[in-house]
Amino acid sequence: MQEKFKLLEIFNSLSIESISLLDHYFKCVAYPKGKILIHAEKIESYFYILESGIARAYSDGENQQITFWFGQSGDVLFSFNSYINSKAGYESIELLEDSKLYQIKLNDLFSLYNCNLEIANWGRKVAERELIATEQRLIDRSFKGAAKRYQEFTEQSPDLIKKVALKHIASYLGVTQVTLSRIRAAHK
Repeated sequence: MQEKFKLLEIFNSLSIESISLLDHYFKCVAYPKGKILIHAEKIESYFYILESGIARAYSDGENQQITFWFGQSGDVLFSFNSYINSKAGYESIELLEDSKLYQIKLNDLFSLYNCNLEIANWGRKVAERELIATEQRLIDRSFKGAAKRYQEFTEQSPDLIKKVALKHIASYLGVTQVTLSRIRAAHK
């Protein structure tokens, strides 16, 4: 597994010794499309890194699911509230393709943070990166129009346009599927 770790950008800052230590705790798992990996309203006990596949994070609204994040190879999947506060999360994470992931128990990860400063700093940087990405999505959704958000989404994630259901993309962009169809037609 150490060789595969080297292929994921998320591990680039770590020394061989720290990667070797993580290798003892991370388990490689595979799950099918449609698997709900993280459940809202549940305290989650695992932290995942997506090796291959696509995932989406969503929350259940009154009459719909609202997608607010897509994950691809190298992205982390975890419940922020479980990770930080040991409380039930607000989000669910679903696999949109058959996926391979690295899985570690949060208790093991926190133990590694306590005994290895390099891994602790790595974990802090991972969480900070996710926080900044979340903040950017919130700002984009607040200040950019749907057409601009769609254009940037297609530029930043061209593979997702081909692989993710339009209903999830529309939800992510904060528009209806009809509006998304109009935006797509205007961008052709």
